[in-house]
Amino acid sequence: MRFIGLDPSTKTGFVALDESGQTLRAKELTGVGKKDPKRMITLIDEVVAHIQKDDFIVIEGFGFASQQAIQSGGIGWGIRMALARNQMKYFEVAPNALKKFVNVTGWIGEPGNKKRLKGKEKKDAVMDAVKEHFGFEHTSDNVADAYVMAQIAKSIATRKVATAYQKEVVEGILNPQPMKKKKKARAPK
Repeated sequence: MRFIGLDPSTKTGFVALDESGQTLRAKELTGVGKKDPKRMITLIDEVVAHIQKDDFIVIEGFGFASQQAIQSGGIGWGIRMALARNQMKYFEVAPNALKKFVNVTGWIGEPGNKKRLKGKEKKDAVMDAVKEHFGFEHTSDNVADAYVMAQIAKSIATRKVATAYQKEVVEGILNPQPMKKKKKARAPK
């Protein structure tokens, strides 16, 4: 069995780990050419070509604040549909759960003087945390995210985690809590 992590985007991160957690493959997939839909189609085909029948797959969920939301959504849904067409099951993990798995909160500084991490700062914080937690380094933040997804896949399959925050992420994936409904505001009388 291999543990697969996918970070779907215009540059899709792909990581495959073996049963002991050794990296078998870590790469960024881009498809062919620069024009869509050909690039998107070949990217989705490339992702599926890297996956084997018995792989345990975890894919990063959709980010709501993406600069390329339509394009990334198309790629993300294309990958999900291709996996489903090939009867390949997968777990979906929210972007915030990925960060939590490596203890990145999105903030730096001391209480009362905190600063929100944005863009490249947040990506760098995740890459640093991946190196700190697992000793894994890559030049692509997409591959670093895919590596965390592969580690989450391994943790789900084996039910083994190293920290309380990782356990909380795995439990949240396996036993999701229903979202609380917001109360409607009443109009003043």
